[in-house]
Amino acid sequence: MTTPDTRPRSARLPRSARREQLLGAAREVFVAQGYHAAGMDDIAERAGVSKPVLYQHFPSKRELYLALLQLHSDELLEAVRTALASTPDNKQRVLATMTAYFSFIDSGSDAFRLIFESDLRNDPEVSDLVRSVNTSCAQAISEVISDDTGLPGPEAELLAFALAGMANIMARHWLETGRQVPREVADALVGQLAWRGIRGFPKADQPPPP
Repeated sequence: MTTPDTRPRSARLPRSARREQLLGAAREVFVAQGYHAAGMDDIAERAGVSKPVLYQHFPSKRELYLALLQLHSDELLEAVRTALASTPDNKQRVLATMTAYFSFIDSGSDAFRLIFESDLRNDPEVSDLVRSVNTSCAQAISEVISDDTGLPGPEAELLAFALAGMANIMARHWLETGRQVPREVADALVGQLAWRGIRGFPKADQPPPP
């Protein structure tokens, strides 16, 4: 005699809403367990749906993971682009961009771990997605640097990767060491450090700052 499944099932939802719900549940499971240890059973249970419902939206665990990685990669890239476009003042723009990384990493969802700490980096498609978001963020920053300073594209891109990498590493260290520094202080510190470095490259046709 089998025991009936008494787990609560979620109500019927429009397809887009169900997909969003499943991605949220998958993110929690993948962050907590990693890709290899997570199972579709775990994700279905977290979402409160049957496995057939989960498979209707995502035919495999890998496809679900890739969809989730793409979603959060797009979120980070959009945050960086929004920060760059938020003000014409370069000092504030640098601060906003550094803050965008801190906000993404400090979001509470730990989605950043899927991008920066994935245990599936040996998968070529995962590796390409991670490389793509890092490159796209740096390219967005480099375009602003190049426009303002007149530096050649490769030089501006190298500086952009340095800024993005600094923000990423500092934010993750800040989080992993228990937020010992208040968030607003951490934002200001990384913003000030980045600005003091990048301001040494003056705007085109202008003398360097004192």
